[in-house]
Amino acid sequence: MDPSAPLFAIAVAAELAEMHPQTLRQYDRLGLVSPTRTSGKSRRYSMRDVVQLREIARLSAEGVSLEGIRRVLELENKVTELSERVRELEVALADELLNRPGRRVFAADEAGDVISLRAGQRIRRQNQLVVWRPLDRG
Repeated sequence: MDPSAPLFAIAVAAELAEMHPQTLRQYDRLGLVSPTRTSGKSRRYSMRDVVQLREIARLSAEGVSLEGIRRVLELENKVTELSERVRELEVALADELLNRPGRRVFAADEAGDVISLRAGQRIRRQNQLVVWRPLDRG
């Protein structure tokens, strides 16, 4: 089941969230929860909306203001969005790495210039040791 599918009418969502339907209307007006609308303009809540309503109730019970709750939810939604994007990019990167045999790797040489290497190749580094001792000015 898709957690963002608009399934519940306001009465059912209010019961699931253990709130009064008027509270859900107020939260919708304030932008705390934004249910989808049917063609007849009635609200349809998803399971994600119900979870968010329960989070609002929890934060409110802890004394967080509605503006504070709005900001917390906004940041949580942004984190979720960014996490999903990171997962998409990780999958794309993994696919790219698997599907490109003989790909090139880039590194920097001693002078800082960019050089191209084959996959698995390493650059040779100088491994000389230089010891510096200050002059004895005694």
